[in-house]
Amino acid sequence: MNTEKQLTRRTGLHYILAAGIFSLYGGRVCPFLDTLSGWQASLYASLTFFLMFALRTAWGKNGEDGHFTLKNLVVFVLGAIGLSAWYSYYHHFPAESLLKVLLGIGSLGVLISLDLSLFRQILHYPTQIKMTNLTVLQRYRHSIAFQMAAMVLFVVALLTTILGMIVLKDVRWMAENITVYGSEAAIVSIVKEFVFVAVVLVGYTVSIMYQWLKLMRMLLASQQQVLEKAASGNLSVRVPVVQHGEMGVIAHYTNEMLGRLEKSYEEVNLTRDVAIVGLSALAESRDNETGAHILRTQEYVRALANKLKQQAEYRGYLTEERVELLYKSAPLHDIGKVGIPDAILLKPGKLTDEEFETMKNHTVIGAQSIATAENQMGSCSFLSLAREIALTHHEKWDGSGYPRGLAGEQIPLSGRLMALADVYDALISKRVYKPAFSHEKAKSIIFEGNGTHFDPLVVKAFLACESEFVQIASTYQDEEALVA
Repeated sequence: MNTEKQLTRRTGLHYILAAGIFSLYGGRVCPFLDTLSGWQASLYASLTFFLMFALRTAWGKNGEDGHFTLKNLVVFVLGAIGLSAWYSYYHHFPAESLLKVLLGIGSLGVLISLDLSLFRQILHYPTQIKMTNLTVLQRYRHSIAFQMAAMVLFVVALLTTILGMIVLKDVRWMAENITVYGSEAAIVSIVKEFVFVAVVLVGYTVSIMYQWLKLMRMLLASQQQVLEKAASGNLSVRVPVVQHGEMGVIAHYTNEMLGRLEKSYEEVNLTRDVAIVGLSALAESRDNETGAHILRTQEYVRALANKLKQQAEYRGYLTEERVELLYKSAPLHDIGKVGIPDAILLKPGKLTDEEFETMKNHTVIGAQSIATAENQMGSCSFLSLAREIALTHHEKWDGSGYPRGLAGEQIPLSGRLMALADVYDALISKRVYKPAFSHEKAKSIIFEGNGTHFDPLVVKAFLACESEFVQIASTYQDEEALVA
């Protein structure tokens, strides 16, 4: 059921209930309606509220809550005036009775309008997100406290006025008619009317307070949910901003804060990414490898991780956030090469055993450099993964790698993923000491290293996404290949 139908249904129920209350009051409760029978009271009340509901329905939809409430009040005022005029003309009601009709229907109109207004705000609350005019909100800065205080004062004043009028009028009636009805019957009639009116007014008041508290819970719950999501890292969320006093202002400034935090977060991430690319390019510029190697290897790592997370044992670990961190960290795998002498790093031929031992140190140099950054910034998942990759991407599954000779799952998953990505790219790329191998050739070499050089599950993931590897290699080609 859509919101307009729900609102129309509740409005109809209110009008039916009000008609029933007035019918019961006129026919059974009021002790001095001698000129009006029970069926007449029911007929007039039912007809009046039916015409009121028809007028309210014909009035059309309302864009703003203030207009909605005003139209309800106008309908009740017109209904009260019409019914009073009818009673005065055809049944010659005294002025006091006409005043009770006007006050009774008018009071019901105010209570019902408040209830429907709150109910309407609850129904339309999720759609009221774009209203962010702070000037408008600040006009209602004290509306929550004011509205609550005004509502309580109004209800107290209404109860006091109506019940006071009932007591005064009925006591006067009892004094005039005690010889006709008897003291006991007169007292019962007065108490019955007093209790009836009190129950009706208190019932409507409870309904209004319930709707009010429900709306407040929605406002506070939405604020809490957004802050919880923001605390967990999702800064794109926003609080619905409604014209509801302090809560609207709080929501506005909460959104302003989240917007600025999101912008700052994006700027920090962009700065980080630019710094990574710059540092990686600096390391690659001193090597025989090309800048496209950085782009390809990080894409390979992401492809492997996305495929590997389909395995049950890695589904919980390889979340979208962690896969993205692996992707961002991968370019720093050879950052330690900046510490290797050019004579070794740029040597076109095969390295001697001594030179190779020096070359191995690039893993330790890179990890130490990143660890220095961690000490300055504090530990974070990004730097932790980058350090793991830099240190362990030359470790082998059988323990024959370097620098620590780790084996099996002693090697962090980040290092195992990078190991395959780095070797594959080295195989398919042209170097001064070798030609570029085809994908099939590289694939066969990697398959030969299954269980010795590479983690079998990572190799399985590679075979499952090899078409992606081919596409990545084609997309991020070396400049020499593009010129050829």
